[in-house]
Amino acid sequence: MRAQVRLGRVFGIPIGLHYTWLLLAVLITVSLGGYFGYRHEAWSEGLVWGAAVVTGILFFVSLILHEISHALVARAHGIPVGSITLFALGGVAQIEEDASRPGAEFFMAIVGPLTSAVIGFALIGLAMLGGWVPGAEPRTALVSVTLWLGYINIVLAIFNMIPGYPLDGGRVLRSIVWGITGNVDKATRAAARTGQVVAVLLIAYGLVRFFFRADVGGLWLALIGWFLFSAANASYAQARIAKHLRGIHVRDVMSARCVPVAADLSVQTFVEDYLLRGGHHCFVVNDAARNEPVGIVIPTDLRRIDRAEWPTMPIRRAMRPLAGIETVKPDEPLLGVLALMGRQDTSEVPVMDEGHFAGIVTRSDVVNYVHARTELGS
Repeated sequence: MRAQVRLGRVFGIPIGLHYTWLLLAVLITVSLGGYFGYRHEAWSEGLVWGAAVVTGILFFVSLILHEISHALVARAHGIPVGSITLFALGGVAQIEEDASRPGAEFFMAIVGPLTSAVIGFALIGLAMLGGWVPGAEPRTALVSVTLWLGYINIVLAIFNMIPGYPLDGGRVLRSIVWGITGNVDKATRAAARTGQVVAVLLIAYGLVRFFFRADVGGLWLALIGWFLFSAANASYAQARIAKHLRGIHVRDVMSARCVPVAADLSVQTFVEDYLLRGGHHCFVVNDAARNEPVGIVIPTDLRRIDRAEWPTMPIRRAMRPLAGIETVKPDEPLLGVLALMGRQDTSEVPVMDEGHFAGIVTRSDVVNYVHARTELGS
């Protein structure tokens, strides 16, 4: 999931917001405003909404801490982490490779709920130091905010330990099954199926609460169940793709036959003489003076150019300069290239072999390869 708003870096890990986070931020703030207003009728309107906003911000900080714990453990096991993104249903750490051992998977998964639980109990302890007694109402706004944050972090820890993939509890289950069977694919299938069952139960329970108890919160549970069901399906599909691509290298799927075009060729001539007639999708732009490739161009690159400029614009102004693109080598694992595409939000990556342009690898190449392997039943 790609962030639209960058917040900064923590331990070198980019932190960002997905646009759907705004929905969660509004829902959390409005819900907290209603909660504090109902529980503390003596509070002023300004205090109620001030407490709601501060609590909402601190809640998102706790979500970031939850995800950072995943990221740091992943790094400790030599697994790269691309970023952390907050979105409508919480946060996600973009861990770019699967764990190679069940033990690493277990610790990467369990540390998130443990972090949330530690935060929760620590905050409840602070509320007690502030004078709160279990069973009584908090006396001050500070204690009330602290107590709510403590409770919600404990709830977050418990929810994440539900044994439904891709929740943390589902990943814990996957690591245990993996450790017992020694088969990561079987473990992933079992955890995903469990996640689907849990999701269906959540959806059913949420709808029952909404229709038979007039509880609007049931719709939220049903939405979470739907998300979990979709995520379980998507995670299992990704695991199947990873299975097909394990041990496959860039050279096995890349397009090596990229058509050379002159850098001073007009976009109009390029389209008419090369793009529409040849049926190719990979073109390398050559600089005659330097006698070397300087960029690549694919059909989608032309969308940003006004057609009125095509007759006079040279193709070098539409190309992607090789100097500004991250490239890969033919012997690199294909799974790593897919992770690179996700980080760069691109569908194609140039391939360089000992400083020479060797071709290009695209998402379509990968999809076609996986489809062929699936059709062959391999």
